[in-house]
Amino acid sequence: MSVHLREQADPIRWPETHYLFVEATGPFAQTAPRAWQEVHQRQAATAARARVTGAMSLYRIAEQIDRAGFILAAEPGEVPEGWRYELFPGGRYLRFTLPGPYAQLPEASQRVQQIVREQNSGVREGFYIEQYRNDPRTTPEAELITEILVPVS
Repeated sequence: MSVHLREQADPIRWPETHYLFVEATGPFAQTAPRAWQEVHQRQAATAARARVTGAMSLYRIAEQIDRAGFILAAEPGEVPEGWRYELFPGGRYLRFTLPGPYAQLPEASQRVQQIVREQNSGVREGFYIEQYRNDPRTTPEAELITEILVPVS
């Protein structure tokens, strides 16, 4: 499979973000699909409780922490059992863009890691972000857009 990652990164400032999520630890190839399955199963119930404005993953590579969840317009009134809420602080990031199927994400993420190492990009402690710019339930796979954001100082 050919990955169509846009390798030129854009520096951005990610804003404070209301985030409702499921957290999993362990190898991403195993934990991410399970976490997203739970998130998608509860999507309708979440949308009934809070205004969902998007979806994203936060992850820490070394610690193998993966958070799958929803960006909310405001703090939720209640947090479903098994979920967590936080006001994610945001900060400075380098944004890489991947058009196409989510199946390309593992390879694209590895390439992003290689690029930031080679360019000595000043990666800082913090969560990486995958922001899913459109809805896979209504968007053809070839038209999906994912932004991979790397925390930088």
